[in-house]
Amino acid sequence: METVADTKIFTDAPLKDIDEWDEFLVGRYQEGKTEEQFRQYDAQANPGVAEFYRLNHQHQTLDYVLAKEKQYFGLDKGMKSIWEAAEFLNTLVDDSDPDTDLTQIEHLLQTSEAIRKDGHPRWFVLTGFIHDLGKVLCLWGEPQWGVVGDTFPVGCAYSDQIVYPEYFKANPDFHKPEYQTKYGIYEPNCGLENVHMSFGHDGYIGEVMKNYMPEESLYMLRYHSFYSAHRHGAYRHLMSQHDIEMLEWVNKFNVYDLYSKGHTKPDIAAIKPYYDDLFAEFFPAKIAW
Repeated sequence: METVADTKIFTDAPLKDIDEWDEFLVGRYQEGKTEEQFRQYDAQANPGVAEFYRLNHQHQTLDYVLAKEKQYFGLDKGMKSIWEAAEFLNTLVDDSDPDTDLTQIEHLLQTSEAIRKDGHPRWFVLTGFIHDLGKVLCLWGEPQWGVVGDTFPVGCAYSDQIVYPEYFKANPDFHKPEYQTKYGIYEPNCGLENVHMSFGHDGYIGEVMKNYMPEESLYMLRYHSFYSAHRHGAYRHLMSQHDIEMLEWVNKFNVYDLYSKGHTKPDIAAIKPYYDDLFAEFFPAKIAW
């Protein structure tokens, strides 16, 4: 079994920890804010977040995405149970962060417990727990800008609804005319299953879970960071009608993803039997990562 000693944790990073991106999202997508306030918030954002997106938008080319899909979508990183994957993710901790002492597992449980409290189906609760497990990519040496951040299609024109769109000017694909038309390498309404998204934890966890979770869950997993689409209506020209309908599930999930984090720690010992049973319902003892 892979140990922490076998991994390379990426430390040269603009964010103090990857949860800083989540904090940025909560502020950016706070309900009731006007578009003017969004832009003002962006201009005054934490310099680490701005630098993060500068790197993300510069390096997420079509070639980069295709190479990372080939590297990770074969799921050859070993077999782990869900608890083992969550405990592995728990090693991604930054002791310098003064704002929280919650572990990654506790963050996952805050999301899933909020969903459970509202009486949603068991697969929805499970989606809340697993949705960020793809962040283990950081533990395999991937930079923050290749793990978290708003996701977007590559190989076609960038929407101005993507956060910090001005940073795309440094992306090599920005200067390739065939990638900068409305449809780029795609056909009209080809469906998101045929669109290459910027690489990160969303697409990766979607691949890990594609044989186990229902379609609604897989849309939540793959597209919960596709904010330009599910918050601003961008890229409808690439979507099928089915995609548009399924994005409603992403919006239902997004409320819990953004706003479920609080100061109360989940009582892991008390709720662990529920999750043991939930995991056993959907997964074999170990799955490929």
